[in-house]
Amino acid sequence: MVGVAEEVLLPGGGWRLWNQFALRGTGFPAAGVLRLAPEGLGEAADKFTDVTPRERWKGPEWAEFEEFFAQCAVATAHELQDIAAQPRFRTALAWQNKAVLGSGIAPFLRWTPTAEGRTSMPRQREELVAHYWQRFCVKNDTIGFFGPVGWGRWDLAGPRGVTTDHGEGFLARSEVYFSSWGVDALAKVLGAEPGMRPWTPPRRVAFARVDGGAVSLPGRAAVPIAEGLEAVLRLCDGTRHPVGIAEALGREVDAVLADLDELLRRRWITWRIDVPASAHPDEALREIIARVGDAAVREPALARIEVLRRGRDRVRAALGDADALLAAMSALEADFTELTSTAAQRAKGGRTGANRALVYSDSRRAATATLGSAVLDELTPLAQCLTAARWMTNRYAEIARAHLREAFDGLRATRPVVDLASLWMACLPVPHPDSIADADRVQAELQRRWESIVQAPEGARRVRLSSAAIADAVREAFEEPASGWNVARYLSPDVFVVADDASAVERGEFELVLGELHVGVNTMSASLFVMQHPDVAELLAETDVDNPGPRLLPMLPKEQPPKWNTRSRPALNRPVDYLVGMVDNTADPHRPRTAVGADVLVEERDGDLVAVLPDGAVFPVIDVFGNALTARIMDRFSLRATGDHSPRVTVDNVVVARETWRFAAGELEFAAEKHEARRFVLARAWRERQELPRYAFVVSPAEPRPFYVDFDSPVYVNVLAKAVRRLARQDPAARLVVSEMLPNPEQAWLTDGEGAKYSSELRFVAFDQTGRE
Repeated sequence: MVGVAEEVLLPGGGWRLWNQFALRGTGFPAAGVLRLAPEGLGEAADKFTDVTPRERWKGPEWAEFEEFFAQCAVATAHELQDIAAQPRFRTALAWQNKAVLGSGIAPFLRWTPTAEGRTSMPRQREELVAHYWQRFCVKNDTIGFFGPVGWGRWDLAGPRGVTTDHGEGFLARSEVYFSSWGVDALAKVLGAEPGMRPWTPPRRVAFARVDGGAVSLPGRAAVPIAEGLEAVLRLCDGTRHPVGIAEALGREVDAVLADLDELLRRRWITWRIDVPASAHPDEALREIIARVGDAAVREPALARIEVLRRGRDRVRAALGDADALLAAMSALEADFTELTSTAAQRAKGGRTGANRALVYSDSRRAATATLGSAVLDELTPLAQCLTAARWMTNRYAEIARAHLREAFDGLRATRPVVDLASLWMACLPVPHPDSIADADRVQAELQRRWESIVQAPEGARRVRLSSAAIADAVREAFEEPASGWNVARYLSPDVFVVADDASAVERGEFELVLGELHVGVNTMSASLFVMQHPDVAELLAETDVDNPGPRLLPMLPKEQPPKWNTRSRPALNRPVDYLVGMVDNTADPHRPRTAVGADVLVEERDGDLVAVLPDGAVFPVIDVFGNALTARIMDRFSLRATGDHSPRVTVDNVVVARETWRFAAGELEFAAEKHEARRFVLARAWRERQELPRYAFVVSPAEPRPFYVDFDSPVYVNVLAKAVRRLARQDPAARLVVSEMLPNPEQAWLTDGEGAKYSSELRFVAFDQTGRE
């Protein structure tokens, strides 16, 4: 087994950092967004800040500014056309939303920018390009070659700062994967082919319990079952097809098929080609079809699978060429539609937002990073934040246990035994009906306690603290051993390094910024990271250190928006771990240590509720609900209350909270101004009154994700104004959240082999070592 290279402990003890960390960075240089901020335009606009509204838009000075603004707008349009014409940009768009290449980008590139020609539609296309450009340049969205997965490791015996090995080229690897929904659509078609049914393994539904000659479903009385039918049902485990079941029972296939029809009618089984959740669902489907015993049925089905696989391979071969990629994608989609009579793109929004396309691509960055002791020595404030996050998961687990106990007691009062699937159903919507309100209360209490520690003066913009000075208060407010569910021991913080370059860290000329802190989850176990690691055995070795014995893990659905999808599903499950399904049977039924919830008993032992597996293994029952609990609380860690303004809080050398403002959309009058030059002046005047920084990120309830704003850039001011108007139409009282961008585009340290700088962050995995037996 691969061992862990080095033990890395956060200052203060209790928290182990994985030696491996993810280097999340953009695929385009950060300075790219600065191309859209015309030099001198902001200063020229600010001359009108103190002019009275009645006189502001009059006179020769305003006319001169309008002319200058128009010149800058045309120059920016040319910059955007140059960006939109880049092969790499067009290739990135092909993966993100290939339809806009024809509907938006192509006509934009045919247009000749002039001041008079910048009517509504060209400006919309400018904003379209600018919107994607900011994502590719300054948003660390880990996806595709435009947000490749990077890797790094700790080396406390080497250089103290940050060192980078640029590797060869920009990418070390790119791969193309099928979205699970597309392979499921093909499986459905193959399952309906004549002759396939006798070779399709049936599977007992996870919540159907067979006991004492009867079948019981949650919330229903047990129904007697005939002995012969029961014998068939007990063999419906997803590993045996009807022909095999008939052989095992010494019966005719037609008789078994008739019994299976009856079991299906009673909804005690599923009888379809179920493709296990996997990063390679096409391979899983091919394995299922390869077990079909009739060559006349098997070979045509395998041929259909190969049609799509060959199409995927053509997409993979075209990764570096936008036009070839579009052609390959279109050909694959045409083949898919012909084979399945299903649309090759899922509708945007709703429950199908992620993995809309038939295939997706992920890449690994060639550059790798190494961190030394200079960074680790500064992470005491991070350990204090993790301690607060542990308190939050402990409180949430405490509340969840009470709900589980109430549901268990209710079930036990009506039946001799309680199975796990019945408990699961009794808690719907899982983890329990009050889970969101409970999470709200826990989060509010966390913020209240932290505010009492910080004690920021009214109106303060900067608060500086020392970890030593607040250590006692943190211990009093939050210190306690872990008592949550199994995956709650993991926390995944994003840490930014603010430095002029990597060498500055060695000299101690740097600052750290805590970004998102993902609670109760090891984000590095997600498929998108695991599939791009050069040696997955190293990640499994880290998992073994944290969990020397088996874990009990629920079978997750293939998708569960907005938290889980094909790329984000956990992929570090080990053979020693147990998988149990309550509703979803998404694991390979041939995998050992796989059970259905109806076969797992829930008992009370020593005052705690435990799950007892068929082989006698025992685990805390709360672990089965762990992913559902995590989904409710993973994004809840916030040290900021929801007031109009909260200051930047720095502990030692770590910014633990960026400065943040909140504004009601209906109160931002600059957004309603239709004249573009006037809107730019008004936006900058508003920004000056609010003392906002030049660079910011904005979160709007009406937008799918945060977006970047540069108040020196008219096109990004236009993007902001449009977002404000959209939100104000929905609810004028709804608030936008504006946060300072730290680090900003001029503070990137990660470089490529040619010296270009990229936005980046370090995604650590921290494991809580307290409270372990």
